[in-house]
Amino acid sequence: MADLGAFIDKHPAWVIEGCYGDLAEAALPHCSELIFLNPGLEACLANNKRRPWEPHKYTNPGEQDAMFENLQAWVSTYYQRMDSWSYAAHRRLFDAFQGRKTEHT
Repeated sequence: MADLGAFIDKHPAWVIEGCYGDLAEAALPHCSELIFLNPGLEACLANNKRRPWEPHKYTNPGEQDAMFENLQAWVSTYYQRMDSWSYAAHRRLFDAFQGRKTEHT
C-alpha cells in the first residue's frame, strides 16, 4: 500500500487496473473516474487463454502454462467468491463510488 500511496503522490494523473480490490479501495479517494470492466465469465476465461507469458511471475512459459488450469478454476469462481478479488467486492466499490463512473459489460 505504501508503494501505491507514493505513486499517487508523485503523479498528478494516472490510470491503474487490476483485480486487487484492496488496492482499488486505497486508490478510490484519489480517483477522478472509475471504470468497471465487467465482460462476463466467458470473456474472462477466453482472455486467460490469450494471456502472454509473465516473466515477472514465472521463470519460463511452461511454468506459467502449468498454472493455467488453476487460474481458470479461480476465475470461474469470480461471481461466487467473497474475497477482495471477487465480483461482490468490485461491485461494492463501484456502487459506493460517488464520482464519475462507467461500467462496461
